[in-house]
Amino acid sequence: MGDYARLMSHRREFFIKFWGVRGSLACPGPGTVRYGGNTSCMEVRCGSHRLIFDGGTGLRALGCELARDLPPRIDVFFTHTHFDHVCGVPFFKPAYMQGTRVEFWAGHLLPERTLKHVLCEMMTAPLFPVPLEVFARSRFHDFPCGTTLRPAPGVVLTTCRLNHPNRACGYRIDYAGKSICIITDTEHVPGRLDETIVEFVRNADIMVYDAMFTDEEFPAYVNWGHSTWQEALRVAEAAGVGVAVPFHHDPDHDDAFLDHLSELASAIRPGTVFAREGLVLAP
Repeated sequence: MGDYARLMSHRREFFIKFWGVRGSLACPGPGTVRYGGNTSCMEVRCGSHRLIFDGGTGLRALGCELARDLPPRIDVFFTHTHFDHVCGVPFFKPAYMQGTRVEFWAGHLLPERTLKHVLCEMMTAPLFPVPLEVFARSRFHDFPCGTTLRPAPGVVLTTCRLNHPNRACGYRIDYAGKSICIITDTEHVPGRLDETIVEFVRNADIMVYDAMFTDEEFPAYVNWGHSTWQEALRVAEAAGVGVAVPFHHDPDHDDAFLDHLSELASAIRPGTVFAREGLVLAP
């Protein structure tokens, strides 16, 4: 039995599985086979309940798997609604099926723009052939960033604002005495830790962190709203995080380059794991 099947067989398990790990643009091809080319999508399993974070192109494959054994409820939380984080939503099979209810959540939007309105604009001609209204049993929730949510018994979801154009929301999932944090997309200030994020991820078992660039690349991309794998390690060390997971890889960073970064990171902080499609981590 594989790691994923083993974890899925235990209703009380708590784990994260990565379905898309890229930022900005999907990049399938021979150079991205091992880490994957799909954009941001993560599944967090809390016992029998599924939480999905971001709806990039990786959401399509996750939806196909969920459709085979449809749960009664699926919660989809967006860090933000830039295209690479929502473009898989129109291809999410469970949203079209009567057998489940899909709850969509966002905490980053300004009051004058709702999540439903943003997704409706994406699924509008001439960009998409059918409207959002074809979804079977979906509901849309906007909440103020900083809110604490309880989407299922025993699951506590806390949120914090991230430093990204048009705003973004970070998530901390606490369940069964363990914690997983998702911090993407966010930009740091070189030489100064973001103390808000450090406190937010304090003592987390797993921290997924925006690692779009390297420290060497970063000066050319100031104000783009992204961070580096080195900053991920600095935050993890300051906050006492268990496992740091650099995520949201630049589409120009191929397998060989990410292998190199992974080796460097492991030498600095043993146990660091670069996100890749299909990776399953349990606290």
